[in-house]
Amino acid sequence: MNVVAVINYKGGVGKTTVTANLAAELAWQGKRVLLIDTDAQASLTFSFVKPDVWDSTYKDTKTIKSWFDAISGGAEPPSLEDFVITPREANLRLRKNGGKIDLICSHLGLINVDLELATLLGGVNLNQTKRNYIKVHGKLREAIQALKEKDNYDIILIDCPPNFNIVTKNAIVASENILIPAKPDYLSTLGIDYLQRSVKELVKEYNEYAALDPNGEQISPDILGVVFTMIQITSGAPIRAQQQFISQTKRLDVPTFKNYFRENKTIFASAPQELVPVVLNRFPDGTYSNVVEEIENFVEEFDQSLLGL
Repeated sequence: MNVVAVINYKGGVGKTTVTANLAAELAWQGKRVLLIDTDAQASLTFSFVKPDVWDSTYKDTKTIKSWFDAISGGAEPPSLEDFVITPREANLRLRKNGGKIDLICSHLGLINVDLELATLLGGVNLNQTKRNYIKVHGKLREAIQALKEKDNYDIILIDCPPNFNIVTKNAIVASENILIPAKPDYLSTLGIDYLQRSVKELVKEYNEYAALDPNGEQISPDILGVVFTMIQITSGAPIRAQQQFISQTKRLDVPTFKNYFRENKTIFASAPQELVPVVLNRFPDGTYSNVVEEIENFVEEFDQSLLGL
């Protein structure tokens, strides 16, 4: 089972679109996919679940916030399995393929969880503080390891918020790989180098503290690469202004995916309302079918990256 964190410091770069369609295409290929939405905006959640259904059925007890609330309350959190739902509409498209998409919903109140978790980081001395750091930042990793032992999923995708708070750090610590969606413009690509440095610093700090525990595990998440989104195509290639930022990103010595998500507000904006990712709509021809083909090509490249090819 691979665990992949999907993150960018900048919001509005198509992170949720990438995560939803990556999950859908992998499931179309027959894989069992678990999505964990840790972004308080809950855009991924509302791409698979209607807000009124979330409000009436899942909000109070069936979100990742409820899971983190147990930790901030000083209790051992329940199994992640207790919070998993299976979105109906998307999975109806997968009946003949054997794949499956499960989801752990987010919550708009997740933004407050970070403050509550921060109160658990103190200690009577430095060593105790370091042990508490590992305990708090490693909880999601521990819970996902329990899922791995049951072999429920082929891949877990964690949609992260556009920041580097304790919830985000839990996602990074829990992951083997990191995927960075980015719009090729100044602000969206500006934070990529900073994100790389933040990840390296987190890994160094976590591993240093984990070494104090005889049972502590070292972490080493790899950055799979940057996938560019909202690409504007002219003459079969990204427009010149975007090519400039694509080239600039490549000079940061970070892997970049050859395939991308093109700009198409019509189909990408309407997909969440239908609760079915674009790639599961097999358009017969034209621009829409090209969009789907490009997503399929990206997922193939993503699979190869996971295998180290």
